[in-house]
Amino acid sequence: MKISNYVSLLVDPKSRSCLCGAALICVALLIGSAFTARNYKDVGFPSRCGKTFQLRLFELTEEKREGYVESYKATICWVIWEERNNRIFLEKSRTMEEKFSRWGAVDTQKNRPSHACKNQCQPYGSEALPKGILSTTADLEMRPLWGTPMKMANVKPSMNLLAISVGIKQKEVVNQMVKKFLSSNFVIMLFHYDGVVDEWRDLEWSDRAVHVSAINQTKWWFAKRFLHPDIVAGYDYIFVWDEDIGVENFHPGRYLSIIKDEGLEISQPALDPTKSEVHHQITVRGRKSKVHRRIYKLKGKGKRCDNNSTAPPCIGWVEMMAPVFSRAAWRCTWYMIQNDLIHAWGLDMQLGYCAQGDRTKNVGVVDSEYIVHLGLPTLGVVDENKAPFDSHVIDGRSSVRRQSYTELEIFRSRWEKAVEGDKCWIDPYKKPAKQSSR
Repeated sequence: MKISNYVSLLVDPKSRSCLCGAALICVALLIGSAFTARNYKDVGFPSRCGKTFQLRLFELTEEKREGYVESYKATICWVIWEERNNRIFLEKSRTMEEKFSRWGAVDTQKNRPSHACKNQCQPYGSEALPKGILSTTADLEMRPLWGTPMKMANVKPSMNLLAISVGIKQKEVVNQMVKKFLSSNFVIMLFHYDGVVDEWRDLEWSDRAVHVSAINQTKWWFAKRFLHPDIVAGYDYIFVWDEDIGVENFHPGRYLSIIKDEGLEISQPALDPTKSEVHHQITVRGRKSKVHRRIYKLKGKGKRCDNNSTAPPCIGWVEMMAPVFSRAAWRCTWYMIQNDLIHAWGLDMQLGYCAQGDRTKNVGVVDSEYIVHLGLPTLGVVDENKAPFDSHVIDGRSSVRRQSYTELEIFRSRWEKAVEGDKCWIDPYKKPAKQSSR
């Protein structure tokens, strides 16, 4: 072709358009061949992005380009390119976005989710809602039907919770307990295992307490169902107590100060040995100490406890009668409570795993604020109104005791199977095979 003819082709608009089109097609084919020269599966980009990015650039007519952009906006991926010497590298999708923005096909600020959007986690089931509207926790605070809520009325909110399993026969003991805790600004929750609720209404604080009723259920049955960690997440400490506790020498406010200073995640008040039913020596009050975390028992029946002891009940142990949990310790403990094992026997020996660290330091008994464990029979007590010769009346207390032992064996078996089955779990307190348990 002569130069003059070549120039004339450039001058002619139609010819120039054809040449430009041909040139663009050639370029597109070259780029496309580069993309097809390597199997996409060999490159290692996320599989969910494969179909999107296997589209070749030379196929991107205006119509297809828009569809491609829509796919792009729906998935944040890594774009595949091939460089000199057949080296593969990944360029973040924003590079592709810049190319598309030059075509006017995408608004970089408004039309695509950012990496932060893709990576943000929301509670299961809430994905259809905007994150700002989610309310992930609750509490047990009463709310007025009208007027100003307590928190807006400059009233200090309650930061701690006392939950007690109660029966009407222990009404006066519970009354003394609740009044002390209310003076320290606690939320009160009563679990009525005998179904009697109305007979508590004459107490001045009754309307301020949360009442839950279920016949013949234990404290741990109630706790598993009504003290979910997300419900009590607003409370610093959760007291899960029996009803037969004397609190004449106990002050909740001082107790809280002590366990905070001592770093106790799981604790209990010591027992007055002269007035209490004592089951384990570690719970007995020490007269010369503010807090104790271990005991020494060199004689007598039962487990020997000495300086070398590292396991419950010699160290890092509290009884399930009046335990106190930090928020974090309770979350862990709640998961360990078995839904069907309502007496929770055996749980006390494993509480140290929920101590948020070293159980020999974070579990303890407070001596300076102590209580009396009256040891009154509650669940399974025979109704006095039933005739003693009634053949349908059984010894409920003995049956409860037998069931408790049965549940203890079940819990131990489940723990052993769980430890054996979880290959990723490491026991921080595992002893060498030849070392005896002390």
